[in-house]
Amino acid sequence: MKEAFDPNRTALLLVDLQNDFLHPEGAYGRAGVRSEAATALPARLAPLARAVRSAGGVVVATLFTLVPGRGGLPLVAPHLARLRPFLGPGHFAPGSWGQRLVEELQPADFEVEKVAYSAFYMSRLDWVLEKAGIDVLLIGGIVTNGGVASTLRDAHVREYRTILLEDGCAAFSEGAHEATLASLRTVSETARCSEILALLERAAAR
Repeated sequence: MKEAFDPNRTALLLVDLQNDFLHPEGAYGRAGVRSEAATALPARLAPLARAVRSAGGVVVATLFTLVPGRGGLPLVAPHLARLRPFLGPGHFAPGSWGQRLVEELQPADFEVEKVAYSAFYMSRLDWVLEKAGIDVLLIGGIVTNGGVASTLRDAHVREYRTILLEDGCAAFSEGAHEATLASLRTVSETARCSEILALLERAAAR
């Protein structure tokens, strides 16, 4: 990081850390689509979420959502349907267990549904952040080369200060994760979770 930030104007943005992605009984787990790096994230991010709140910040969870269409079939983008053909009725449905933030990271201070890679696309995220007085985003979640990258780039365009948590996000391959980190360093500061945690703990102790 280049300089310190005001914890009171900071949000930990948790991108898509949901049961249908991460839990063994979720949509991806039952289909055998798993990432050990992704499943390790909640335990790493939970202490950071507590520290953000203790220092005066907020935790915002984005929830990937598949809107049910006719007959209960979800409205799935064509590229996602090709990539994940197992997605079907009930998966990531609004208000469902699968759509929820994983238990280890609950509760978030704010939850925002998202329907595309970027959490800013056709959502209330920008409005929530503005009303909460947030202009610094600590960004983690899944996947690094998908929702995380798209959300971060949109935040950059909106002139938020972004700090990408290098070990607080993950992809389905280490190569994709590392390549995306390299590309995002041109638009964002980066830090490890332990660095941010130490800074916030010092701030809360003052």
